[in-house]
Amino acid sequence: MKTVSKVILGIDPGTVIMGYGVIEIVEKKPYAVVIGDVKMAKLSDHYVKLKHIFDRVTKLIDEYHPDELAIESPFMGKNAQVAIKLGRAQGAAIAAALQRSIPIFEYAPRKIKMSITGTGTASKEQVAGLLQNILKLKELPVNLDATDGLAVALCHYYQTINGVVFSSGAKNWEDFIKKNPSRVKK
Repeated sequence: MKTVSKVILGIDPGTVIMGYGVIEIVEKKPYAVVIGDVKMAKLSDHYVKLKHIFDRVTKLIDEYHPDELAIESPFMGKNAQVAIKLGRAQGAAIAAALQRSIPIFEYAPRKIKMSITGTGTASKEQVAGLLQNILKLKELPVNLDATDGLAVALCHYYQTINGVVFSSGAKNWEDFIKKNPSRVKK
């Protein structure tokens, strides 16, 4: 019988598609539980989309009972309106976790990519491919927003190994190893 030490819900917020993934940590090893997305393109009202995000994240929390929520922070692109909508989507998901008293951890897109692939400029396809290998996924979902949600959860696990959130200030894996030689197993 497996003993699950932690369950992490990862969210890639969006108002057209929200990706999510749940991982379980068993004996310090991550396993994918579920991966999916919530499509909202047919919903025309922005506030209805926010309610849909809140309701769906609440349902995921009630179904999988995560110990922690990891969520991607909105990035500031060229369009401020898009950033505002993404921030609202993130807020709806965070509100659902707050309602259930679940701790929330936020990660920048570059940090997530760096933790999974070793580079902050990786493509969605590169992230998905490595997730498939790391978590032994039989197949990838058609929509890579789903794998982005799973990547957020795995990023959080990597940042909190042994129950300690570490921020080494490392710029890449080589820099991390130089700053943390005691953490490298030989």
